[in-house]
Amino acid sequence: MSTLSKKYSFHEVFDSQKLFRLILEAMSNPTRTVDIREYADKMFGDEPALLAVAMTLLDNEIHFNTCENAALADEITSLTLAKGSEPEDADFIFVCKPDQLQNVMECAKCGTLSDPHKSATVVIRDDSSASGNLTLYGPGIDGECQFPASDLVQRALQLRDAQYYEYPQGIDFIFIAGSGELFAIPRLVRWEVR
Repeated sequence: MSTLSKKYSFHEVFDSQKLFRLILEAMSNPTRTVDIREYADKMFGDEPALLAVAMTLLDNEIHFNTCENAALADEITSLTLAKGSEPEDADFIFVCKPDQLQNVMECAKCGTLSDPHKSATVVIRDDSSASGNLTLYGPGIDGECQFPASDLVQRALQLRDAQYYEYPQGIDFIFIAGSGELFAIPRLVRWEVR
């Protein structure tokens, strides 16, 4: 048995497929929270939930950035063979500290008008609790919905709006709580505070 297989019990095929379906459910249904604790518990290190998402979404053709978190970058590279890169070239950016978010949003790629899907997905660890309700509307939402959100979620959306992306460009967000809950706010979902 290799050293790598002893380090975690996350199954690269079966667990990745199940977790991918949960992430897809969250992306397709903005604000729907899914529980990924089962998969995060199979990983080790300081950021097991982020590693489980990385194991599911990254491969050797993907570029990622961890905002100078060298330990997380090393883990992701060894588990997925994905390539570390500067934030402006990254397909996925993993944010562990809220104070890194502004720099990330200023340089994350937002796709092009002909290829808006070539934008970055920003994966944010958010351990804070909800501080207010947002009204969200757009693809995947029937009309509009009220969503309890933390200050960090609101800040991420404000920073995204400040970039003035031309439709349909933008940044996709995946938020992961320390408790193992994950939800997503895709690039075309709009918001307001009521």
